[in-house]
Amino acid sequence: MTPLARNEEVTLHHGGWAVVLRPSLRAAMTLERLHDGWPGLLLGLGQFRLQTVQAIIRASAVDRNAAEALLASFAAAPIAAVKEAVTAPLGALLTLFLAPMTETAETAETAETTTPAATKPWADAYAELYRFGTGWLGWSPAETWAATPTEIAQALDGKLAHLIALNGGEGNAGPSGPAGPGPDTYTPARLREIEELGFDPAFDREGLRRLKAMT
Repeated sequence: MTPLARNEEVTLHHGGWAVVLRPSLRAAMTLERLHDGWPGLLLGLGQFRLQTVQAIIRASAVDRNAAEALLASFAAAPIAAVKEAVTAPLGALLTLFLAPMTETAETAETAETTTPAATKPWADAYAELYRFGTGWLGWSPAETWAATPTEIAQALDGKLAHLIALNGGEGNAGPSGPAGPGPDTYTPARLREIEELGFDPAFDREGLRRLKAMT
């Protein structure tokens, strides 16, 4: 996975100004909708549409005032110089937005060699990360919005490992293991199932059987 800390941020320099850009979940959801998906946003950056560039910087800037000062410096510079200064850093930032989702898709395709993994819309994937952050991880909405998709994914991995350990499972058990995921293995898919049920049947399987027998 992508290392955290400073590797989860990009610093943009221009005109004596510097602004730290962070691929937060809020920025991800905002930018993904800007041009009806990431392909449109990537195209806008590749064609260096100033409106797209400004939107990326404003949505992901840690300090809004610093972002506005840097954007104002564009007016005093040739457009070619601005493009040279910001294209590579913004491209690196967009890569950070997509990193955890790309890894999830690759893992699913490797685990399911016979059936291709279904493609989930980006908006649904980000909404799911928000639910995991505010639900399973116990973060506040503000903390979840400020976290990056990679940070949420790694924190969820830690939560899964903790649950597996509490239930006497193996830390390396799961889809990539020889036997695949068991009924008590906490995978993201199983977390979604538990979220929909409102409880975890693994904690009281006998009770679940009695409940089913009554219906």
